[in-house]
Amino acid sequence: MTNGQHAWLTTPISLELLRGALELEQTGRGLMPHRLPARARAQCTDPQLAMAESQPSGVRLVFRTEATAIEIDVLPTRYVYVGVPPRPAGVYDLLIDGQLVRQGSAAGGDITTIDMAAGTVSKESGPVGTIHFSDLPGYDKKVEIWLPHNEITELVALRSNARINPDAGDGRKVWLHHGSSISQGSNGDSPTAIWPALAASHGNVELINLGFGGSALLDPFTARAMRDTPVHLISLKIGINLVNTDLMRLRAFTPAVHGFLDTIRDGHPTTPLLVVSPLYCPIHEDTPGPGAFDQSALAAGKVSFRATGDPAGRAAGKLTLTVIREELRRIVEQRAANDPHLHYLDGLALYGQQDFADLPLPDQLHPDGRAHRRIGERFAGLVFGRGGPFFVE
Repeated sequence: MTNGQHAWLTTPISLELLRGALELEQTGRGLMPHRLPARARAQCTDPQLAMAESQPSGVRLVFRTEATAIEIDVLPTRYVYVGVPPRPAGVYDLLIDGQLVRQGSAAGGDITTIDMAAGTVSKESGPVGTIHFSDLPGYDKKVEIWLPHNEITELVALRSNARINPDAGDGRKVWLHHGSSISQGSNGDSPTAIWPALAASHGNVELINLGFGGSALLDPFTARAMRDTPVHLISLKIGINLVNTDLMRLRAFTPAVHGFLDTIRDGHPTTPLLVVSPLYCPIHEDTPGPGAFDQSALAAGKVSFRATGDPAGRAAGKLTLTVIREELRRIVEQRAANDPHLHYLDGLALYGQQDFADLPLPDQLHPDGRAHRRIGERFAGLVFGRGGPFFVE
């Protein structure tokens, strides 16, 4: 193949070209970026976690090139829910020298169909798809291609009409963040428009995003992965998944938080560490989980969630967002007496009751694109801004 004056060049894909991934797996059909290492994945067979961590939120190809045309062959895996309109195909954002200039999506891929009423799952294999970016400027430039935050992606091939070279980096600090589907970017507009990516851009830091849909559950293997990852800044957003899974009671929650923080501190004893409590979410503010799909909404072809617990369960130690905020604040205040690099941020400062009135949660659980932008900008101001715990001169 040719493009203008140049033949296509194929560049092997390796971790040297990837940022935001902790591991790259050879699948037989391509290379799958993982946001948890194999050791961690082997300790939990939960399909929800397996899906979430292999959706490459925050993962991007980064390189320098004079190419005016770039192609990526990819194999997406998409999830379809019976009775609900299919989600749009995942978006790939292409940035040049930090500016978004192109977006694209891939056809083809594998389809996993979930029938929530029947409790069945079926899978169908599909072909590799290609995203083509053309008419790019011909000077030497830094190119970033951010992979979809909500779509499992296997990388098959990378082609360009000029040589691709690894980017040496610019010495920016690396920020490691862990959280729920909100941190992964659920309902965000594109991979660079989810709140952690927006905050990282405003804060001028490199992001590693361990936001796992439905799976921010204080798992020890996640803490060990964070412990073992070389970074400069760490944040931990905990709460919503523990409530909507109804996973534990207050008696277990408190030592689990301490243990998670202890493990991180084993590898990062003085790294600035921020604990963020839950954003505002009316269905779980004072009502415990478990959360569930709203069947009446599903019957109308819409995804929505509701809380099924009894508020009276708080007396027996059931968790709500209000309970978690109070306890996280207490834990951080207790530990900060001996850990001056530990900080707390109330999630209501990022998205509170008034924000819900302005920008309501479309499915009662996840912010939309506009709310992601508000949360990202606020986080950047409060955390990376002057006087914030991650402020960098």
